Order: sequence, then structure tokens, then C-alpha cells
Amino acid sequence: MGYQTEFFNSLSHISASQWCSLNTSGTPFLSHTFLSLLENTGCVGDETGWQPHHMAVFDGDKLIAVVPGYIKYDSYGEYVFDHGWANAYHQHGLAYYPKWVNAVPFTPVTGPRFLLHPDYDVTQLTLYVAEQIKCQLPDIVSSAHILFPPGATARQLEALDFPRRYSVQFQWYNYDYQTFDDFLQALTSRKRKSIKKARNQLAQQGVTVERKTAENISREDIAFFIRCYQATYLKRSGHTGYLNEAFFYQLAETLADKLLLVVASTSDGPCASALLLFDEHALYGRYWGALEDINELHFECCYYQGIEFSIENNLRYFNPGTQGEHKLIRGFEPVFCNSCHHLFEPVFHHAVKDFLHRETPAIAGYFKQATDVLPYNDKAKQQLNVFTNSSVDNDITTTTTEN
Repeated sequence: MGYQTEFFNSLSHISASQWCSLNTSGTPFLSHTFLSLLENTGCVGDETGWQPHHMAVFDGDKLIAVVPGYIKYDSYGEYVFDHGWANAYHQHGLAYYPKWVNAVPFTPVTGPRFLLHPDYDVTQLTLYVAEQIKCQLPDIVSSAHILFPPGATARQLEALDFPRRYSVQFQWYNYDYQTFDDFLQALTSRKRKSIKKARNQLAQQGVTVERKTAENISREDIAFFIRCYQATYLKRSGHTGYLNEAFFYQLAETLADKLLLVVASTSDGPCASALLLFDEHALYGRYWGALEDINELHFECCYYQGIEFSIENNLRYFNPGTQGEHKLIRGFEPVFCNSCHHLFEPVFHHAVKDFLHRETPAIAGYFKQATDVLPYNDKAKQQLNVFTNSSVDNDITTTTTEN
């Protein structure tokens, strides 16, 4: 094809305008601004375990593809868990790290991973990028991993010998609700009463919650959020979080129109805060922290306020983050997510391929179990994505049927 491939250790080598011409998704996480912030504030690079190693493809002087990538020295902040693979390498005297991941750091949100020029054939350009990954990376890393690509990309990569791994997340969908009470009416009577009771208990304890966006988010608000975020991370994980103060301050300065800040207060003042991002289609959560342990406050700030915001702004869905079966009983439906993997050691590549083939039915079974406990009433279930099959990847259905 006559294309040229280059790798860069910083997004500064690619202009924002060039990047924007390829990034048509609209999601804030794939913006030049968001990814550059991670680099410029030191959240990736140096000793973070995430060394930028981005791919760019040129047709002459014309940039036709960019692939955000990172050389990884551990598996933290990815949300696709491969520690067992790393242990198997170690047991056989091989090094699993460093590896290369095509991902948005610390962000388990499905979205385009290969940003391709709209004037070029998507299939052919995807094939070229996949082949370049196989050819250019084996000398410096053990393996290549594409994390949270859309289903269509995952299917293409699977056909190119990047075996697909399935996982399950939980998302809330907006079925043209006009109010939060409309959403509650779609639930079973028992669950509807449970949510109302939990929200009323917070009010009775004097807890108030405020949502702020854009210019209404002050520097003081961000400072309080950071305090909550770091305190909660320190309590749970022994460190103050993957993202630092500089990142959050600059995020509020550069992407304010994409931010939703939720602040909870008692009579003593602010006590908790959640920070979410949104675009014209969806709300994404969430960074969270609290200075007080108040029952149900986490669910109010991180889930119910997000649902209300999504309804008020006609957003199609709300992705609250990875894991957490407790989301199910609050109306979040299971959805399949993808990752694709190519290990450069043939024996291990085939072993992982076999493992994923055997793992898939278990993931499908978990999905089915999650579906069975959704709290929607019979009438509402007739329109749910999970039941109409619009959110279910037909490929996994085929795979599990064959097994």
C-alpha cells in the first residue's frame, strides 16, 4: 500500500487538528486534550507503568491513522485482568512485561481504538494496522492488547488472529424517560419503593446533593473533589489514586463543558463528591470520594444523580464504570465488552486462544444470570436492550451455542 508507520513517545508529535480529523467519535476520552493531559501532568510516563508509544500511519505526508498505545510494565489501570498470563510466563522463565496496550489509561469505556481517516477503506486500514502491530512490536514487548474496542473492530481483529476476550459491564439506558419517576415506574414495585426509601433517608439525615457543570464548577469545587478522591483511594488502596491534582485542575480548565460534578453536603458542609464526563450521547462515570461514611450516599452521588442528569439532558445511556453487580438492582443492564490479544510467543498465544475459547461460555452464563435479576417490571422488560438483543453481541451467542 505504500504507507509508512511511525511510533511516538508523546502526543505532542501529532497536532490537535490532525488528531481531531481522525477522531470522529466525540467521546472526551479519545480527544487530544484528554490524552495529552495524562501525559503533561505525569499520570502516564516515567515511573507510572504507562509509557506512551503511539502509532501513526502516513500516506506520504498525510496522516491516515493514529493508534493510542502504551508500553506497560504492569497490568494496573487496565480493567482487563491478565495476571494469570503474566504468572504463566514467569513460571516458564519468560518475561510478560513489558507489553503494549492500545487503550485509554484508567478508562474502561468502549470506544474506537484505531482512529482512521474517513476517506480510506476501514477494513483495509484496520488490516494494515494489525499487521504493523505484529511486525513492529515483537522486538520490544511480549504481546499486544487492544482494550475495549467496539464489537465491529473486535470481530475484524479476531479474524486477524487477535483472539477476543469477553467481559461484562453494566449500563443504564434511557428509554425516553421524561423524569426520574418515569424510570422508577419501569421497575418492580419492591425495587421502586427501595430506591425511594434510600433517597428519602438521605434527605431525612439532612444530606443535600447539587449537580454542577461547565462554568459553575469552581476551582474550590475541584479542590474539594480531589480531597475526597484521594482520601477514599488512600483508605481502600493505600495510595492517592492514579490521577493527580494537576490532571483534575487542568481537566476542569480544558474540558469543563464535558464535566458533571456532584457534591453532597450535610449541615457541617460538603462531605462527598463525584466527577463524571459526558458527550452528546452518554454520561460516563466516575471518579468518587467521600469524607464521611453515610449509608446509600455512594449510590445517590454516583448512580441516581447520573440517571437524573441523563434524563434531563436526553442522553442515551450512562456507563458508570466497570464491575459491580450492585448496579444491576439499580437498573443498570449487563452489556458485553471486548478486548483482543496477540502474544508473540506462539506457544503461549495458542494457549491463551484456547483459554479464551473455554472462558467464553462462563462469561455468557454470568451475563444470563445478571439478566435474570434485573429489577424491571414485565412491561418495561419488553423494551430493554438486554432483552431485545440490541446490546448483545451475536458472536458470543454463536460461540456459546457451538460449545
